[in-house]
Amino acid sequence: MFDDFLFRALIAGIGIALVTGPLGCFVVWRRLSFFGDTLAHSALLGVLLSVAFDLNISLTIFTVSSLIALLLLRLQKTTNLPSDALLGLLSHSSLAVGMVILGFLSFIRFDIMGVLFGDILSVNVNDLLAIWIGGAIILLVLWFIWKPLFASTVNYELAEAEGMNPERVNAIFTILLAALIAISIKMVGLLLITGMLIIPTTMARNLSNNPKQMVILSIIGGLLSVFIGLYTSFEINTSSGPTIVVVALILFILSLIGIKKRNYG
Repeated sequence: MFDDFLFRALIAGIGIALVTGPLGCFVVWRRLSFFGDTLAHSALLGVLLSVAFDLNISLTIFTVSSLIALLLLRLQKTTNLPSDALLGLLSHSSLAVGMVILGFLSFIRFDIMGVLFGDILSVNVNDLLAIWIGGAIILLVLWFIWKPLFASTVNYELAEAEGMNPERVNAIFTILLAALIAISIKMVGLLLITGMLIIPTTMARNLSNNPKQMVILSIIGGLLSVFIGLYTSFEINTSSGPTIVVVALILFILSLIGIKKRNYG
């Protein structure tokens, strides 16, 4: 019999996969993998602030991650530091501040492993509403900014010359990433959300011939990772979030075989 908690986990996973596919493509195209890690690390600070002040966890994570993202954009304009240095600075600083706050919360029961690696089997109806409503809003905004975002990805200067305002579009995109992390933290956790963004997308890139095809294949890769990962974790009693990401990794490895066949077949 298909248990309710497993059904909710499946619905949650489908919702996340539908969003991580398109966003992950832009993360790969724009070489923002470490930026995703930075936002994920800053999310820990959001979690701890929500616990300390009894705030809504998703809203707090979204607020903190958005502030970190906008701060990065500001520092890129006002300093001469390279982007990787700024990413490292913000990532490790927010993580360190979060761990210091955690030290003051020793009197509160806090599931740090659940935050780091997620627990998709514990999602409830409210989590599903947050994932699907939040995910729909993310995809809707992404659809509206798709053309200028893609143009600025290909050629920033040309997009600026065409009046597409790439700076504003970039800010919106970073906020969308923050929103994704906020709605998906319970599913795969802080340490694995970047994996869900990157791994199915890199698999799709190995097999696709154009951007549209890459987006579709990345969504399919995410969905397969969720389906197979949940089934496998249930059968062999492993953590669901990490198992989903491991399945995504296996799909990526299999996509390398497809590259070899296209190159030599």
